[in-house]
Amino acid sequence: MRGWHGLDDVPEDWGRSVVTIGVFDGVHQGHQQMVGRAVALAHSLGVSSVAVTFEPHPDEVIRPGSHPPQLTQQRRRTELLGALGVDAVCVLPFTLEFSRMSPDEFVQTALVDRLHAAGVVVGENFRFGHKAAGDLETLRTLGEKYDFVAVGVPLVSDGEAISSTLVRERLAAGDVAAAAEALGRPHRVEGVVVRGQQRGRALGFPTANVESPPYTAIPADGVYAGWLQVTQSPSPHEGQRWPAAISIGTNPTFSGVERTVEAYALDRDDLDLYGAHVAVDFGIRLRDTLKFASIQALIDQMHTDVDEAREFTAAESSAM
Repeated sequence: MRGWHGLDDVPEDWGRSVVTIGVFDGVHQGHQQMVGRAVALAHSLGVSSVAVTFEPHPDEVIRPGSHPPQLTQQRRRTELLGALGVDAVCVLPFTLEFSRMSPDEFVQTALVDRLHAAGVVVGENFRFGHKAAGDLETLRTLGEKYDFVAVGVPLVSDGEAISSTLVRERLAAGDVAAAAEALGRPHRVEGVVVRGQQRGRALGFPTANVESPPYTAIPADGVYAGWLQVTQSPSPHEGQRWPAAISIGTNPTFSGVERTVEAYALDRDDLDLYGAHVAVDFGIRLRDTLKFASIQALIDQMHTDVDEAREFTAAESSAM
């Protein structure tokens, strides 16, 4: 799969293609239906398929300060789109100038002149151009003008409408299992392991304190079962994935104020992951974040949490 950053990266000799367009935050099951339709159409026409996405999120440019919690970082989004079978992913820098393009100008500049669109596949509620003036019918009209077919796909899964907003709402409620259903996989939080207060190590449960990028969609405070994976690291642990108990919150038992994401790789007290880039995948919520009357009460509960996390992840592994 090819990856391009901006239209200038598209090769001059790039042939005709079927283009699918969206922010694709989360690459959820609705997005997957849409990309699958684009790939199938490209195959039927004997041309390549291209997914066009944007960075940063358009909301942050049009309404500064309104950036929604981000379900996937750009690198991860590109990986997921590639796994769906597209031949190329083109990331368009979304600027204020770009947002002022008319629907016709956007289609001609991005889809026709550079990507030579033979087909364009979008969600049924797709809007584009200055002040979101263009919609699916606009795209179909422009398709007649520029010789491409425009296809609208309902973003649904098992009859339920799926959106990135829906996934964010489920995460904000701590319902990571429902979020996973909409995504088609566990929700992932990525970041770099940094040094924290090291209380977990002192209590017998050494955790990786994950510092994630701004705007990351972090589930509600609580304790979860899931997995910890090293995605980028100079250490010998790169690529390894372990069942984990995950805590999100401010550590109220210790009167903490900073919200953290900490993951304990079950039964591993020998891992040195400082500086590693890791992914935390959320399987199920175990309980709320609580303030305990004593350190021993906290330790007792942590043993229970680990047992429940072990049971859940073992069951998920056996079901695969």
